This record gives sequence, structure tokens and C-alpha cells, in this order.
Amino acid sequence: MIIKKFTGKTEEEAIGAAKAELGENVVIMSTRNAKKKGFFSFLHAPMIEVTVAKEENENYGAKHTLPEKDIKETFEQVAKVAKIAEDKEKLEAKKTEELEKVKEEEESLSHKLDNLQSMLSQKLEVRVEEVNSDEAIKETEKKQEKKEQEMEQFIKLLRQTMTDSEMDSKYIDQIIEEMSESSKPGVPFDTALADVYQRMILKFGKAEPIKPATKNPKVVFFVGPTGVGKTTTIAKLASRFSLNEEKKVALLTTDTYRIAAAEQLRTYANILSVPFRIIYSEEEMEKALEDFRAFDYILVDTAGHSQKNAEQKELTEGFLSSVGEEYEKEVFLVLSANTKYRDLLEIADTYKKMTQFKLIFTKLDETSALGCLLNLKLYTGASLCYITNGQNVPGDLEEFNPQKVVKLLLGGKN
Repeated sequence: MIIKKFTGKTEEEAIGAAKAELGENVVIMSTRNAKKKGFFSFLHAPMIEVTVAKEENENYGAKHTLPEKDIKETFEQVAKVAKIAEDKEKLEAKKTEELEKVKEEEESLSHKLDNLQSMLSQKLEVRVEEVNSDEAIKETEKKQEKKEQEMEQFIKLLRQTMTDSEMDSKYIDQIIEEMSESSKPGVPFDTALADVYQRMILKFGKAEPIKPATKNPKVVFFVGPTGVGKTTTIAKLASRFSLNEEKKVALLTTDTYRIAAAEQLRTYANILSVPFRIIYSEEEMEKALEDFRAFDYILVDTAGHSQKNAEQKELTEGFLSSVGEEYEKEVFLVLSANTKYRDLLEIADTYKKMTQFKLIFTKLDETSALGCLLNLKLYTGASLCYITNGQNVPGDLEEFNPQKVVKLLLGGKN
């Protein structure tokens, strides 16, 4: 009896191969899926394996007919032989798989041992160098100590520069501490200075210039002490809105104490050909807002007064509260950059009790100490929106640029 296996992509293909080699009278013993062996076996398509049997004497079947019992026994014998062959093949495949797995584990372990040996060798070399290089260690320590001393000198110079700009010492300490915590040891000075520069810019924040309202006019009040340049600042902004942006602007003043201030604003209004009105009461304020409802901006000058003048403070609060909720309102506290820091804090405290506000600093051309800008920004939390550096109208007004001011605070030049 001949027993043999044939494979093909399909069962028909495998049987065809068997018949082509052994003849048409082969007997199909078993059929199973067969896979290629080896590491790249997953790249090959699955195959069908067919086990066939045939009597060695090809003419035997044609001339003789076996009894049914003998035929049955023959098939059973063939099946047993096929099963033994299949079990043997599975066992061999399992052994091959286990051997490959053991080989992979051995290779992995060998690789890990090589890495460990390499790492231990490197550490041993470093240790030997450390033990035998006391002089090199001392030299490194000296260099590190020198760098630390140089950084101390740098911080000392930085602190003095910011102090000369009249920055508050608590804000100076805060900035330097933040820089020191984030900087790595031995960081170059220019990197440390760039870190301080960026932190100060972030503390100033982005300027928030005046924008038109979504509906009705934007009502903008300008408050602050006498002599800081409120009226001139209003004229500069009115010129920008009216001439440059072609917006409709109306000018109001509640300053009935200083005739000169009202006449100054009237003169600017005449030059710009925009309406001007003096407001004496809250009712007149409401009437003016209604009359100029179709305008883009209504800019309101207020009486400058001492932060200690309770009566004028009350009048200003009344005008601020007379603007209904149907209008978008902004309030700008106008401060002079050459005012003493202690006075600036008192002024800010006075107006914080009245209303929320944004900041405008004037007269930057009259001082070289600009630390008060950052001091007031951090103290009030208010946005710093505009600065002025002269009396020219409509010039000498610009949106606040934190980069430019920080550069000056750190000792740079315009």
C-alpha cells in the first residue's frame, strides 16, 4: 500500500496532484489545513493538505474484489498510519516552535547581559576616572563656583536696573525668583535675561484699545486727577477716530469747575467738526446719550480732582451711573508717569471704589523711570491700553507696547 500527502491552494488542486502522480484510483484518507513553517510563514497563503492511499499493485483492484471486512480493516489500518504520521508531524512542529522560542529567549538574555556588561564597564570607567581625577573635580567645582558668582552679579545688576526704573521691590523679587526657579544651573546670562524679558511682557499683558460698540455708541469716560492731561488725551483719541477711522464722534465734558478745560475741548471739537456739549447734571447726560445715539463714540471728559475731595468724587460717580445698560461703557483712569508712586496707589484705590477701569499713562516724555507702569498694572489688575509722550494733537499717542516698555525697564534704549 502506498500512503502519500499532497498539498494545494484548494482541496481539488491537492487531489488533482495526487491523481496525476498515483492514478485515478487513489483513496482520500484525510484533509486538513496546512501552514508554511518558519519565521516568515505569515507572509504565505494557507494551503490544503490531502493524505491519499493506493494499493501498490495497480491491477489488483481491477482483477480482484476484496471482502467488505478486509476493505474495512484496510481503511482502518490506513487511517491509523495517517493519524500516527500526522501526530508525528505536529510533535515535530511543536518541538521546532519551542526550540525557536528558547533560541529567542537566549538571544534576548544574551543581549541584556551584553548591555549590562557595557553599562557596568562604563560606570567602572567613570568611577576610576573620578577616583583618579581629584584635580579635575576641583577645577570643575571652581568653574561652577565662578559661574554662580557671575550669576549673583548678574542678578544684582538686574535688580539695580529695575530699582532705578522705580519698580516696586516686591515685584522685582517676584520676577527674579520666578526666573531663578525656572533656570537651569549655569544658564547663560542672555538666556536668563530673555526669560525675565518674556515674564515682564506677560505680566503687562496685551493692550485693549477702544473698539466700537455692537449697538448704540460706545460711551467712554476719562477720569483722574487734575493736570494729568485728560483733555488733551481725549482730543488725540477723537482725532484718531474721526480723521483716521472716519467714525462719528461726540465730545462731552462734566468739568464745570475749570472753564479753560471746557473751552479747550470745545476748540478741539470745532477743529474736528464734531459736536460738543457741557453736561451739568445726570439728566443732561441721559439726554445727550439719546441725542447722539447714532454716533460711534461719545467721549466724556470729567472734572479732575484730588482723591481726597469727597464732593467731586460723588459727582463723578453720579455721572458714571447715569449711563443705562443699553449702552456699552468703558472707563479709563488717566495717570501721569511722573507722579509719585505712593500718590498713584492712593489715586488707584480711590477710583477702584467707584468703578472698574482701564489705564492710560501720560507724560512718558517727562520721566525716565517707567517702573510705575508695571507697578500699577500689577497692583490694579487693569489693562494698560494707551500711553502719551507729548502734547501734540493728534500725535504723541500710541497703543501701549509692552515690548518697548520692558526694554526700557531693563536698561535698553528707544
